[in-house]
Amino acid sequence: MLNSLLCAKNSFLTLARQTLKQHPKRITAAIAALMLGGGGGAFAVASFAPDASDLPVRQVLESVQALPANLASDDLNIEQFKLFRTELTRSSDTADTLLKRLGVDDAAAATFLRTDSSARLLLGRSGRSVTTETSDTNSLLKLSARWTADTDGNFNRLVIEKTPQGFQSRIETAPLTATSRLASGTIQTSLFAATDDARIPDAIATQLAEIFSSNIDFHRSLRKGDRFSIVYETLEGDGEPLRSGRVLSAEFVNGDKTFQAMWFQEPVAGGTPIADASHAKDSRSKGGYFTLDGQSLRRSFLASPMEFSRVTSGFKMRFHPILQTWKAHLGIDYAAPTGTPVRSIGDGVVQFAGVQNGFGNVIYVDHGNNRLTVYGHLSRINVRKGEHVGQSQNIGAVGATGWATGPHLHFEFRINGKPTDPMTVARQSEAVAITASAKPLFTRLASAARVQLSAAASIQQSSAQ
Repeated sequence: MLNSLLCAKNSFLTLARQTLKQHPKRITAAIAALMLGGGGGAFAVASFAPDASDLPVRQVLESVQALPANLASDDLNIEQFKLFRTELTRSSDTADTLLKRLGVDDAAAATFLRTDSSARLLLGRSGRSVTTETSDTNSLLKLSARWTADTDGNFNRLVIEKTPQGFQSRIETAPLTATSRLASGTIQTSLFAATDDARIPDAIATQLAEIFSSNIDFHRSLRKGDRFSIVYETLEGDGEPLRSGRVLSAEFVNGDKTFQAMWFQEPVAGGTPIADASHAKDSRSKGGYFTLDGQSLRRSFLASPMEFSRVTSGFKMRFHPILQTWKAHLGIDYAAPTGTPVRSIGDGVVQFAGVQNGFGNVIYVDHGNNRLTVYGHLSRINVRKGEHVGQSQNIGAVGATGWATGPHLHFEFRINGKPTDPMTVARQSEAVAITASAKPLFTRLASAARVQLSAAASIQQSSAQ
């Protein structure tokens, strides 16, 4: 082993001597560890590449053509980007306030919104969804707005775009898309407080109360701890929710009683039932809400002449605010703003429509079989004596005429001239069952509704855990 190392050392030293004699500048590192004739046993590595100073130097010149000035900012898109923002219009919006809220700083765009006939449809109207696309300097590139009427299955789309010729607008029509949503809640203070917490639209909350109004007195019978589950439609345009559809199925637990309902529309010959979205006009039979065992929730009489609202006094004794004396209050007072619509609770004929004593503007509707309803203190009367009216038909508006200290509706239900609790009448009025031919289909849909309601209830349970 020692002999091998000595041989390698001698060979290396011989090579180093030759290199130093022939190319003294080609040694880039001194062989400091090995002195000629020394015995340290360490090696240093020398580079035998040509020295940089010995290499030839050559200069190369190339001509470079400059880019056009417009390419630097427009075509190359250096540090350019687009901004997107969505807002809802407000009734107080002007062109300037709307664009400012959308982050647009563009005088030409504001002028266009003020002057273009189509663009002005955005101003002074609330609740319309607006999306803008702007440059990095907040100039408007494109604006899209969507809204819908309650009369058809389409929505309107306003498009404003910046073109080389300036801003241009157009209005397009497209079909709404219905999607189903599940939600649930628990009553702590009121129905609307619970639906607010569950992010359920007011229109759906109102439908929920209407569906079960013949079984639950939402004015007087709600209790803390009552709970509900609901499956409902949302109608969308371009993926944006534009308005609420109908309730598809619902469950309400009031005290120790559970009520369930499902929308169902029986088909006519050759038709298909509608148990979900779309209020499309067709030849099918009129749909309605049924219990999950097939009993219609539609009664001959509604429980209330108004959509669910706050009640100032129930069917009970009260201190009369005008006469300043205790007397039997023979009806129900519904507090509501002046002009709130009032509806007939059932089919009938107008017996009287005019001014009468303490009732002020009042309407009497004869429903036959000695059944009469009274609607007092109205600000407006929309029917006349002898006119036939249908259930839910608008017959007038809330007011404060006659002996009234504030706007409200005084409502009575009389049977044989005797005032009767309208809630009792609504519960006892007849219902309609599913026909035998539609029963198999209804049973299948009801089974699916139970599964959906169970899933909706689990949403609240999961969020509470």
